[in-house]
Amino acid sequence: MNLFKIKMVMLLGCCTLFASNLYAKDAELKNSEAKKPNVLILLFDDMRFDTFSYRNGPVSTPNIDALANEGTRFDQAMTSTGLCSPSRAAMFTGRWGHKTGLDDNVGLYHSRLSELSLSEGSVIKRATSVGYDVSYVGKWHLGAQGPALRGANFMWGHDKDEERNGRPFTPYGTQKNVARMDAGERDENGEKHDYYKTLPGTYADTVTAKEVNEGKLMLKNAAKSDKPFFGIVSFEQPHPPYRVPEPYASMYDYKDIKLPKNFGIERKNKPMAQDDIWWPWHDVSHMTETDWRKAHSFYYGAIAMIDHAVGELINTAKEEGLYDDLHIILVGDQGSMLGEHNLYDKGPYAYDELMRMPLIIRDPSLEPKIINRQVSMLDIAPTLRQWMTLPLDGDEDGRSLLPLMKQGDSADTGKDDLALYAYEWYNGGWFGIRAIRTPEMKFVWNPGDSRDELYDLKNDPYEITNQIDNPKYKKQLTDLVHKMAGELKRIEDPSLTKFNHHMKAFL
Repeated sequence: MNLFKIKMVMLLGCCTLFASNLYAKDAELKNSEAKKPNVLILLFDDMRFDTFSYRNGPVSTPNIDALANEGTRFDQAMTSTGLCSPSRAAMFTGRWGHKTGLDDNVGLYHSRLSELSLSEGSVIKRATSVGYDVSYVGKWHLGAQGPALRGANFMWGHDKDEERNGRPFTPYGTQKNVARMDAGERDENGEKHDYYKTLPGTYADTVTAKEVNEGKLMLKNAAKSDKPFFGIVSFEQPHPPYRVPEPYASMYDYKDIKLPKNFGIERKNKPMAQDDIWWPWHDVSHMTETDWRKAHSFYYGAIAMIDHAVGELINTAKEEGLYDDLHIILVGDQGSMLGEHNLYDKGPYAYDELMRMPLIIRDPSLEPKIINRQVSMLDIAPTLRQWMTLPLDGDEDGRSLLPLMKQGDSADTGKDDLALYAYEWYNGGWFGIRAIRTPEMKFVWNPGDSRDELYDLKNDPYEITNQIDNPKYKKQLTDLVHKMAGELKRIEDPSLTKFNHHMKAFL
């Protein structure tokens, strides 16, 4: 064989090998795309962890219970911040507010922020970059047009058509209404509409029903698409004031409500910020015990209505042939106060009623489990990254929950069971709060106050007695201070320097 023929044979061989490798890579890529799961997030606003029947709560929630029975229940899930915008930013980015710049509410009276920076693409932009069909319905609260600006089909929601960097919502109407309540007035039916209200019409007339209908359309569109699907339905319920139509308004008799041990108690040895009114309806001086019971009963009605909404979406997913392999996350952005410690809604504090959140994750390939280890809102983005094979776009302050979903609590054997929480701002007011929680204790650092908090969760689960000055708890306090210092260092929190100075007696 002459030299020319030898070269031709070698060239043909190289071409064949290249084509073979190219085909293999193409097949691998197509196979990878084919394996990408369809994902649905059901996000709720100010939804407490303790109300559902699967948690032995007072409200019958058969649809949410069914999801809990099929998925992984995270019974000790903690939000990052008890405030809508920061907690949502943490969920969508997997990063703390000192890294994203989103550490306060956006678009509300007195806040300096109007949006989450577009440099934070979040899991939405990352999902579109790998071929996902991304759709969003409902509340965003991270800036006007946010999902659309990140590549999603923003189907419906308050922020969809708003102008960016607009004027904030200012609660003049609420201020007037609360002044009327303070003067002894009431609204129609003897209600207090900035706390609880019977809405006219039926469920079909509610914002919740509109969100469900748009969510159904989202699922039907996904069933027709060849692309993997990532959908978010973000409900505005059950955020206060608690407003529901019949039959939900009278579904739970207020006279039968069992009030918790920390209901309406006088706050003693607590930070001064808990006494201040940061939003007009935080003035609860006019609320009677009957009012609080009715607020509870309307909240319970809202949870029942939410359960109905979840059932509608699940049934649509089944009808469209999506459900069998549909990965679902049901989560609340934070809890809410319903008279515990004589507080309403949310504010700059770290009580469990606000800090804890419901979290259920369904992966159809995994057996159901109940996880008692503490997990964080910041863990959702890393879990989505692992599920959906998303590219990294910066730090991950949380961790994927898949090991716990696969192995149970044993996946965390040998690790400290810690939850970190931050409350940097509330609508333009700075607090800088950091809290660290173990199953037994909670330490709250209040750098804007001279008084910190320490709670014995085992013996005082209602967080009534602040043990910060009790010498019997010095060992526990020292341990928590060291643990918090370690966490602040891990996440590169700029407050660490001040924390170390404030805690120099323990470090």
